[in-house]
Amino acid sequence: MAMRLWRAFLATATVLASGAPAAMAQSSVTPMPARATRFADKPAIAFGTAWYPEQWPESRWDADLAWMKEAGFNTVRIAEFAWSTMEPREGEFHFEWLDRAIAAARRHGIMVVLGTPTAAPPAWLTQKYPDVLRVDEDGTRATHGGRRQFSFASQRYRDFARRIATKMAQRYGNNPDIVGWQIDNEIGPPSFGKEAISRWHAFLKERYGSIDNLNQRWATEYWSQHYNDFDQIPLHATGQQNPALLLDFKHFTTATWTDYVMNQASAIRAHADPRQFITTNTMFWNGGFDHFKLHRGLDLAAWDNYIQDADPDWVANGADHDLVRGYKQRNFWLMETQAGRVDWVPVNRALKPGQVREMGWQAIAHGADAILYWELRPARNGQETYYGTVLGQDGTPAPIFDEIAKLGSEIRKASDALADTNPVYRMAMLFSYDSRWAIDLQRLHKDFDPIDEFTDFYRPFRNGSQGVAVLSPSADLSAYPLVVAPALNVMTQEEADHLSAYVRAGGNLVLGPRSGMKDDADALWPERQPGPLQPLLGARVEQFYALDEPVQLAGDFGEGEASIWAEWLKPQSKDVRIRARYADPGGWLDGKPAIVSRKVGKGSITYIGAWLEPAAMRDVAQQLMDDAGVRPMIPNVPEGVEIGERSGAGKHILIAINHGDSPKPVAIPANALPVAGEVANDMLRGHGVAVFRVPAGN
Repeated sequence: MAMRLWRAFLATATVLASGAPAAMAQSSVTPMPARATRFADKPAIAFGTAWYPEQWPESRWDADLAWMKEAGFNTVRIAEFAWSTMEPREGEFHFEWLDRAIAAARRHGIMVVLGTPTAAPPAWLTQKYPDVLRVDEDGTRATHGGRRQFSFASQRYRDFARRIATKMAQRYGNNPDIVGWQIDNEIGPPSFGKEAISRWHAFLKERYGSIDNLNQRWATEYWSQHYNDFDQIPLHATGQQNPALLLDFKHFTTATWTDYVMNQASAIRAHADPRQFITTNTMFWNGGFDHFKLHRGLDLAAWDNYIQDADPDWVANGADHDLVRGYKQRNFWLMETQAGRVDWVPVNRALKPGQVREMGWQAIAHGADAILYWELRPARNGQETYYGTVLGQDGTPAPIFDEIAKLGSEIRKASDALADTNPVYRMAMLFSYDSRWAIDLQRLHKDFDPIDEFTDFYRPFRNGSQGVAVLSPSADLSAYPLVVAPALNVMTQEEADHLSAYVRAGGNLVLGPRSGMKDDADALWPERQPGPLQPLLGARVEQFYALDEPVQLAGDFGEGEASIWAEWLKPQSKDVRIRARYADPGGWLDGKPAIVSRKVGKGSITYIGAWLEPAAMRDVAQQLMDDAGVRPMIPNVPEGVEIGERSGAGKHILIAINHGDSPKPVAIPANALPVAGEVANDMLRGHGVAVFRVPAGN
């Protein structure tokens, strides 16, 4: 049975492998291939580390690079914090050391990603021009000595940032050892100084056109908030402000950070070989700006994946990988990940033996074409000396070195098989930054965390389908038979029309609680939920309830519980099918519909009105996947085992990962050819990995 299912999956893998032409329309940049770089003579999978040659005697460089080669590294990222070394005094540039560092990497066969150093301005800059420093919401101006202390709105700072980026691009833009550029480092903190306020007012004027339109969209008659001029509008990120203002603050930070990044990207592009990619590295579930919008002008997405717990939630971590890949709908770079431990959680335990390798393979299964560890060696002093590293401060291997070297050896062996392949997805989920922000601003229940809710939906669908694309609500959905939007709280009319067209053309859309409540100014739709999708659903939310104790429900899927949130759904069309009802004796919800579905055109729409407990969510998800014909790659895998597939260029790669401590059985397809890892008698050891190539026609 497993073999027949596998043949069926291979027949459709090329169609379902992501990287559709629709992704290209989001950006004017040349699309990246499904490999680490645009350089045909470079490795398909980048594997390496962050290296800081400026922190060590030059006499030590070759020894460090030799250890990198021993670990299997083929890539280093350098210079992202080296501004004071490049420009020790205003206008005095010193790149000779960087020339020699790049040349040393070349001698060892290691390619280079250059970081622009603007996350950490030099002391001369912040001392002479204190106006470039960030101002916090309480009016406190940042001081020198940390990082990211600059104002993202400062034109002076942007000019200095553009100048150093231009100098670097002029010098290294046609160096064949440089395969790509990273803009800044982990952008995020906003500023509230005079320049930010001025940009805020200009942003609102551009967005709304007239103050009358803003007053109407924001409903400023409430609490006498009416404005006569854009200059009257305060700049706030928190507090008891109009939700429209707070949501537009997020739109403003998105636009400002995007402009900040593109200021440097355009300077580099003016001088760089078009084969050199440009990206920036983001952080896990970072809600500071809309990542889909920021990445439109970049060549690829990159992120920093740090595991806070020695017993990681691998499903949640996979969701974040899928989200990052969704920014461009193309493979991504894991620009930073830990070599064992971090240094900023209450108990900084190291990952268990095998987990660093395991999490590396998970990243590749979800579409990473690069894995870089932070960092090679700890600096002898500084704020991050306790981070896990590949080498100790004495320059000899740390205990994690052998595990990383094993992963490096496997990646080298698997590189040709993985080249030009993308993850295969059976369905999609929609993630909306506007919806996340709007719910966070007005949770109504302390535990209604939109990230937790997304993950609770993602978990059973990922386990059941073994491939979930995470996309923006405006993405092309035509390749996916099932699309789930857990909490599409903010919904524009254009998005509603897009989703309606998807359903009528044959797609199966699933909405979660709190969907279709607000527009993009965070105002209630005139219609009750799901707002502009109410006619398509043929039902509405009669009322919603924050729950202080679980509520029972039962229906097609069986019986289960809802917690945190529940909505009373009321059919308005006769063809609406009630899939589940609440059992709440003496309560508002007793006997009321909890889940409804309706067939529309060639497809269907389903509304799940409650935050379901895990067992109920699993059963409902399985039913919806069965209805849509979504099947896993390998059925009946044990709990804790993750299955991923990459496909392309006529190749089908299976990656099986055991995230548990004990051996687990895995039914590998017959005639699958081992590429890396270990399976003995169909058993995958604890924290083990197995990579196979499945021949066409099997």
